[in-house]
Amino acid sequence: MVVSRSERSLLTEWWFTIDRSVLMLAGLLLVVGIVMLLSASPPVAIRRDLPHFYFVERQLIFVMLGAVVMIITSLLTPKLVRRLALGLVLASLVALVLVLLIGPEINGASRWLRFAGFSIQPSEILKPAFIIITAWAFAEGRQRRDVPAYWLAIILFVVCSFLLILQPDFGQTLLLTVTWAGMFFMAGLAWFWVLVFIIAGLGLIMVAYNFLPHVASRINHFLDPSGENYQIARALEAFRQAGWFGRGPGEGSLAEQYLPDAHNDFIFAAIADEFGVMACLLLLLLYGGIVFLSLLRVRGLESAFIRYAVSGLMLLFALQTMINMSVNLGLIPAKGMTLPLISYGGTSMIGSCSLLGMTLALTKRLPMAGP
Repeated sequence: MVVSRSERSLLTEWWFTIDRSVLMLAGLLLVVGIVMLLSASPPVAIRRDLPHFYFVERQLIFVMLGAVVMIITSLLTPKLVRRLALGLVLASLVALVLVLLIGPEINGASRWLRFAGFSIQPSEILKPAFIIITAWAFAEGRQRRDVPAYWLAIILFVVCSFLLILQPDFGQTLLLTVTWAGMFFMAGLAWFWVLVFIIAGLGLIMVAYNFLPHVASRINHFLDPSGENYQIARALEAFRQAGWFGRGPGEGSLAEQYLPDAHNDFIFAAIADEFGVMACLLLLLLYGGIVFLSLLRVRGLESAFIRYAVSGLMLLFALQTMINMSVNLGLIPAKGMTLPLISYGGTSMIGSCSLLGMTLALTKRLPMAGP
């Protein structure tokens, strides 16, 4: 079946205006995630007395749901993207409050809601929607000085950060803070405020280190290589032994060494173990391609909202990717942050797909005339 430009259906309008390169790269990452779970997740499932392909089967459901979310979201207009983001922000804030009230505590933190056998992490849904509303506020603040849009962005940031800190989830708080500050800088933030944000961030880290034992433990293990840091030590060993081309599909040693999160936070190390450093570099190119092509589409656009929104979404996407990879490489303390589109996790998958769906919706172009 050939799709013609002369047809004016919703499908053809979408196909000829969407950034198909970004869509293809996202699809490749989803396939990579499923392939890696086929080999990395069965040992984890067995250790937890679950069926061998428990995580794979559930991830297939998450991927299908995520793909539907991405496609449907990419059909929206910028105005509808803003309305969707507003609804998601309000719903996520309510969910974050419920997490503090009724969410189960796991490893000293309450970050999830249990529903129908699934765990939902509201912060994953909040992040892309927060970026859209913040971008709208910054754009309005530049165009209409009579609207207190900057204060709206500041208040929203404070509320979201406060609820995340109460969980506590300093990884997501840091990610949201850096992205928000980057957008604020793009919108004309003075260098004085950049210094204020840096000082505030360092102060937040010091408070967390002194008053939250699990945060102090992670930092201490990172600073003291001789200390107990099982997962990072096994991940680094996988990188050292894998070489350029790895051990081969299904031949990795991480499963034998019982790396607890080889299907989730440390799946990047599992990729290195089986397919080598070369595969990791190619994976980095896929992520970089999504960021570069998306930013290229908004270069020179008159709409400040679209420029801020796409830049913020791609900054968030790139930062989360780099944080996960850096943890696997032992460059920063463990953050408990997933690798977008690849790591196991339903809410993370839906959040990443909605982020890319919003990006695709905002980077659509008018179709060219002609047959």
